[in-house]
Amino acid sequence: MTPHFLGEDLVKDAGALGWSDLAGGEAALIERCVAGEELACAELVAGHERMVYTLALHLLGDRDEALDLSQEVFLRVFRTIHSFRGQSALRTWIYRIVVNQARNRQRFWRRRRRADQVSLDQHVEEHGDLKQPPDATSPDLALARKEMASRLWAALDELPFDQRTVVVLREIDGLSYEDIAFSLGVAVGTVKSRLTRARQVLRRQLRESRT
Repeated sequence: MTPHFLGEDLVKDAGALGWSDLAGGEAALIERCVAGEELACAELVAGHERMVYTLALHLLGDRDEALDLSQEVFLRVFRTIHSFRGQSALRTWIYRIVVNQARNRQRFWRRRRRADQVSLDQHVEEHGDLKQPPDATSPDLALARKEMASRLWAALDELPFDQRTVVVLREIDGLSYEDIAFSLGVAVGTVKSRLTRARQVLRRQLRESRT
């Protein structure tokens, strides 16, 4: 998936799901977790830990903080899963917990630039979320992509937390506007306006970085 900062989509307001909308296997897994079945809890973690860590890393920009946050997220998941009633897909509900925990941590943690911050290029190599062009092995192209990734992450790092979050959820994780709205606890219109502002800032910063 290639970032599409210039794109604009029109969507309807998000609608709530119910238990009947969940896949049978997912509903059964949740019920087993609520019952305290250790194997079910381990299965839930295994199915979502990569997503949780990657999102935490993108929001915080720090490996150690992302690992700590991931542990906090799953503790929160198992403390509150009894209250889950199918108001969204399980994955989207967990996204919401990650965002809330990351926002809380932002209030007390002064973000610093780290030498080991993951670049978009490394994310592509490790997770394969973005499609490689056929001639991606060209040294010149690889260098250009690396430089673009560095500029992009530097620009993302300057965004306010809420704008950075909506860009990560939309452009990197590929969530729908409806799922982003649920994850952030805001209206779809708010998601669109934040994303529009964030794209404008990113475009301006990327232009300035090339001059």
